[in-house]
Amino acid sequence: MLQSICIQNYALINELEIDFNKGLNIITGETGAGKSILLGALSLVLGQRADTGVLKDKTRKCFVEAKFQIKQYRIKNFFKQNDLDYEDLTTIRREITDHGKSRAFINDTPVNLSVLKELSSFLIDIHSQHESLLLGDDHFQLSLVDSFADHQELINAYRNRFEEYNILNSEYDKLVNNAQKAKTDLDYYQFQFDQLESVKLIDGEQEELEEELEQLNHAEEVKLKLSESLHLLSGEEISIISNLKQTKNGIDSISKYIKEGDDLTNRIESMYIELQDINNEIEQLNEKLEHNPNRIEFIRERLDNIYALEQKHKVSTVKELIEIKDDLQVKIDKITSYDFETEKIKKQLDLILDELTNNARQISENRGVIIPNIENKVIEILQLLGIPNANFKVEQVPTKEFLPSGKEIIRFLFSANKNVVLEELSRVASGGEISRLMLSIKSLIVETTTLPTIIFDEIDTGTSGEIADKMGTIIKQMSKNMQVINITHLPQIAGKGDFHYLVYKKDNHETTNTYIKLLSKEERIKEIAKMLSGEALTDAAIENAKVLLTK
Repeated sequence: MLQSICIQNYALINELEIDFNKGLNIITGETGAGKSILLGALSLVLGQRADTGVLKDKTRKCFVEAKFQIKQYRIKNFFKQNDLDYEDLTTIRREITDHGKSRAFINDTPVNLSVLKELSSFLIDIHSQHESLLLGDDHFQLSLVDSFADHQELINAYRNRFEEYNILNSEYDKLVNNAQKAKTDLDYYQFQFDQLESVKLIDGEQEELEEELEQLNHAEEVKLKLSESLHLLSGEEISIISNLKQTKNGIDSISKYIKEGDDLTNRIESMYIELQDINNEIEQLNEKLEHNPNRIEFIRERLDNIYALEQKHKVSTVKELIEIKDDLQVKIDKITSYDFETEKIKKQLDLILDELTNNARQISENRGVIIPNIENKVIEILQLLGIPNANFKVEQVPTKEFLPSGKEIIRFLFSANKNVVLEELSRVASGGEISRLMLSIKSLIVETTTLPTIIFDEIDTGTSGEIADKMGTIIKQMSKNMQVINITHLPQIAGKGDFHYLVYKKDNHETTNTYIKLLSKEERIKEIAKMLSGEALTDAAIENAKVLLTK
């Protein structure tokens, strides 16, 4: 429960510290005294955003600290998951600098606002007039029903599959669109590929063919020169090789008489071997080379095909043509694989769809089981609150498409009068009826939650007299199971509090400040009497106040 709150430099509050207690804590005060300011400050430690506009003194930081007694609420796991120190008396602090920078702490450990909001969801529920307006919101209505159905694990499982289904379905649609677009290009890609594939390109062949063609075009000239070379090297009349051999033999025969003889012999021997090797190679070339018109024609046709493809694809090498062909193959394979991929994803979607359908059906059945109980209890409480002919119905409206929380929407239908057709809540309920309806629902929520604290901000708007007294009775009953802090302007409700706090303003020479204090019994009598009769206290009002406090 909320044990205390300390506020510094927030709106009209210079410095304020107050302790709260178990049971029903009543807060009253004149309009504009600052009751809403207290809630605004408290909302900071619950994770709401703020700016420098909340600073009373723009030169100092704003400081709000709340202490919560959480020993009995079994939320140690939250602290463990978020690497926070657990304390039975947990302190949440929020600071806002004069530059608008915000910092948040849980037991002196810095945290971000999302962690703060998550923790506050376990600790406190603030019900304001704004939340009463939410009663007409479809999402809010659905959340209320699901809180009574107590099937959050099933909802979470459904939402996970729903998100997975949407992601996969988006991927499927994208794949189908891509496939349809790509298939229009398939014939073109296939034609290009077949044309390149039919040529059976070989990397490097262009250069080899060009070289061979050049040689074949000059075959007669080359053959003539090769023959002349052979004649000079090893011909019968003139033979360089034969003469070199004789020279070697001659030098060899005199080498014993001159010291350079062996060296000369070896050098001539090397030349002789090299020339013989050259002669043999020329002979082979001469024998192999011949004028071949058919080969020339083949090479020219082959090169013409290669040049045409290179010109078409704006490249200059066979290697680049092969790369283009390989890229076309990849594109063709991808297009032809679309059918397989789409079929694969379609099967996955069908499986998830079956799970979603089953989960949605179970969710709807769970809601259907609990809804009559909600309807009966709400009607019962509304009758106690002065709407004797109240009729309330929770309608399950199936939808064609899957929604984040099932395959239906929830609508609250209401009628305050006998024999009047039920209509959507937002169309038929007055402000006072909305307040009573919300209180009815909140009182039911108390039965299904372990929430330590609930704060009502003028939930009694639009009511008075006996109805206000009955609302007070219900709120009092709720406070037996949880801490209730109730901001009210009605004496009938204020009189039922276990503790009564007064919010008031006081002017000094420079500014106006908001204060809060816990009233004594005598102070309570006077405050409730003022609520009954105004500033001019009468004996009747004081007696009335005493009666309200003793009821």
